[in-house]
Amino acid sequence: MTEQKGKQLNLGVLLYGCGHHQAAWLMPDSSVERIGEISYYQDLAKLAERGLLDVVFFADNQSFAGKSSSELPAFWFDPLINLTAISQVTDHVGLVPTISSTFSNPFTASRQLLSLDHITKGRVGWNLVTSMTDVEAQNHNMDQLPSHDERYEKADEFAVLMNKLFLSWDSEAFLHQREEKKLINPANISPFHHEGTYFKVCGPSTTPKSPQGKPVAMQAGASKQGIALAAKHADAVYSVSWNLKQAKRFRDKLNEQVRQSANNRHIKVFPGLVTYVGESREEAFAKKAAIDVKLPIETALKQLSMFIRQDCSDWALDEKVPPLPPVEEFTGPVGRYETILEIIHDTNPTVRELLGYLNAGGGHFTLIGTPEEIVDQMELWFKEGVADGFNLMPPTLPGSLEDFVELIVPELQKRGIYKNDYEGHTLREYLGLENRCL
Repeated sequence: MTEQKGKQLNLGVLLYGCGHHQAAWLMPDSSVERIGEISYYQDLAKLAERGLLDVVFFADNQSFAGKSSSELPAFWFDPLINLTAISQVTDHVGLVPTISSTFSNPFTASRQLLSLDHITKGRVGWNLVTSMTDVEAQNHNMDQLPSHDERYEKADEFAVLMNKLFLSWDSEAFLHQREEKKLINPANISPFHHEGTYFKVCGPSTTPKSPQGKPVAMQAGASKQGIALAAKHADAVYSVSWNLKQAKRFRDKLNEQVRQSANNRHIKVFPGLVTYVGESREEAFAKKAAIDVKLPIETALKQLSMFIRQDCSDWALDEKVPPLPPVEEFTGPVGRYETILEIIHDTNPTVRELLGYLNAGGGHFTLIGTPEEIVDQMELWFKEGVADGFNLMPPTLPGSLEDFVELIVPELQKRGIYKNDYEGHTLREYLGLENRCL
């Protein structure tokens, strides 16, 4: 690949337990003993900052069955609390928690995000989701999740209301003029009286507009409704793509939805990326083999059952994957399901082989090889316009993230497609979104 001048890609990392591979906790150098220690996550964030990553991101799941001896409580801390602690030991890296519009109170959520954005002087974003499981709903005074359409209708109103709260007043209205005995300018602080289908909020927020205008809006849904929601509200989207064809298809769907909206703009796309890197191909493949061999098959089948919404526990491991319904008939999270169908179409795998593809990151773009080989593919996706950057999903933590920072980042910098230092201070500046705050 030839060196590309000017445009540079963005990188974030999704921190998850002791790594995204289901067998990560079984490795000899596993960090599993530390997942309940805040210093562990602080250390990971400092490592991400050493690699000049733009974002540290936390997904979320608001339930924990605790029924299996191999079930990891990966979301030990509330993401916002965790990121607040992380903010105190980092100076640059962006901080993005996941917020569920199905369960969250918009006044509280916006206040918490604005508070952290002020604390960090503008390093905060938020990932809007609608949640996935009935067991989560049962922790929030519900018997089951609302329908898919209802969840996204509520998410749309939630996003509109969050923006009203984020921008409800400016810190310039805080006068603190001792001689005039004026603390605020009430003429510039007014209620907005939101009355919608799902929320009724008088406003304004108790917290003024953030140093970057408002927190960066992320979104991760791949369904038709999810893409429509992103086109209206998101600055950037997390996506699931197994191959370049799927990545192009997602970008085309998003672009088309944006064209149909009244707000025609470029939304950044960050596909998930799993990497196994070594000084040689043999070393990289050996790293993958070493962790794959420890994978408990029962755990992998349980994950597959969750992804495709049917029981796979009695599937014959060394036979071909049974026929699955088309994506149009699937009622669960569409992005992951489309990826599984794509893997099956590309590889015609046995059940065991399919589990092998899914055991780290659940079918995200996976690269194995030398730094040069891996960056070749990252650069291809970047130049093709299907990825503005990537959301790293390290198979093990901290090991795989250390490998990325030490081996892959220098190769990206060598080609001129990745920064040599942070420029600016806010997350909007890092992502090139500084003019999208209103």
